[in-house]
Amino acid sequence: MAEEAFQAQTNRRWFKGDRVLWVIVAVLAVISVLVVYSSTAKMAYDPRTLRSTTHFLNQQVIILLLSLGTMLLVQRLNSRFYNRLSGLVYLLSLLLTLSVYFLGFSTNGAARWIPIGPFQFQPSEALKVATVMFLARQLAARQSKIDKLQIVPSLKFWTWRSSSEQQRIWREGTWPILMPIVIACAVIFPAHTSSAALLFLASWVMMLIGRVRKRELMKLFGYALLGFVLLMALDLGRSETAEGRLSTWVKLWVLPQDQKPIEHLTDSERSMIAIHNGGLLGEGAGQSAMRVEMVHPESDFAFAFFVEEYGLLLAVALMMLYLWIFFRAIEIFKRCGTAFPGLLVLGLALMITCQALLHIMVTVNLIPETGQTLPLISRGGSSTLFTAIALGMILSVSRQNEEASHDTPRSESLLER
Repeated sequence: MAEEAFQAQTNRRWFKGDRVLWVIVAVLAVISVLVVYSSTAKMAYDPRTLRSTTHFLNQQVIILLLSLGTMLLVQRLNSRFYNRLSGLVYLLSLLLTLSVYFLGFSTNGAARWIPIGPFQFQPSEALKVATVMFLARQLAARQSKIDKLQIVPSLKFWTWRSSSEQQRIWREGTWPILMPIVIACAVIFPAHTSSAALLFLASWVMMLIGRVRKRELMKLFGYALLGFVLLMALDLGRSETAEGRLSTWVKLWVLPQDQKPIEHLTDSERSMIAIHNGGLLGEGAGQSAMRVEMVHPESDFAFAFFVEEYGLLLAVALMMLYLWIFFRAIEIFKRCGTAFPGLLVLGLALMITCQALLHIMVTVNLIPETGQTLPLISRGGSSTLFTAIALGMILSVSRQNEEASHDTPRSESLLER
């Protein structure tokens, strides 16, 4: 009787799943409104935009409401639905990301967006989520034999057709597991190198958790590093931009930067000045001085802007929220009875947390500029929407854990942990 009452109460709840995650999402949404409203003030006075001071605020609120509404819908669907659709979603996202190079909007030499009315759609954000979904499905379906499979073929490519062993590796491991990652990263790489690297990292960790042989993973990591160096040497994709950012980053560490006019400062230097200005307690809401000097305080350097206005103490708390997302995902993973939802949860949470950490490391000059936004906070539509979708999937799995409604398909083994 008590169990039936609990189930009835659960069914009436709008916000199902992990309550801590819902609280984190709400806090990040409120911070996003504060950051975007204050950081875009200078854009309202730009004669090229001719916008009111509330234009960008209204736009961000609409994006957040649409994203949170989408999250509510996504978390009500069972993970089995995502499993079945993962292949189709991956294919459509891949085609859309390819199409952006021919039909999309280009900025700074990077074709990334498809204009849709007043908004710009970035298909690569969809492809990152779709790749995690599809990889989770492929790994889950092979758990009974995953620790015996080879996924990396021999570098002797001339043996791929003649050797039955190499053909078996391609058929059982390379095509179903490795190639979806390679193709997705290759499609994203020319427009957004750091996003391709982020997707590769998340996929690599998913394969590690999914019990792919460690020897195979080490070979894959080595080949990926070699391939990246080769692409840089051949000046393919955005290699020139990446090399310029790397060179600028190195100079900031090895050369004296005093007595430098403010107009010659890089965005990273201005970001560090903003963090210095903020101190422990911050300058106060709406009191940022560096927002006028930074190129994108509302997106690429949102964390530095937050520190300047709200201080290091609250900034550390903000960073902990992103780490908390991953820790909550680990708890959800531990309660999953089957491989697909567990791998899906960890892969998506890893993408969100690593993107946030990359953004933060850029603002304090630990790594070169990447162009990664701060999830759910930075101004933007596609990143916010697909971060919300990813969180909705995590909440969906959490909800099913509470309801004990995970089904075990015949083709999927339990993930040994």
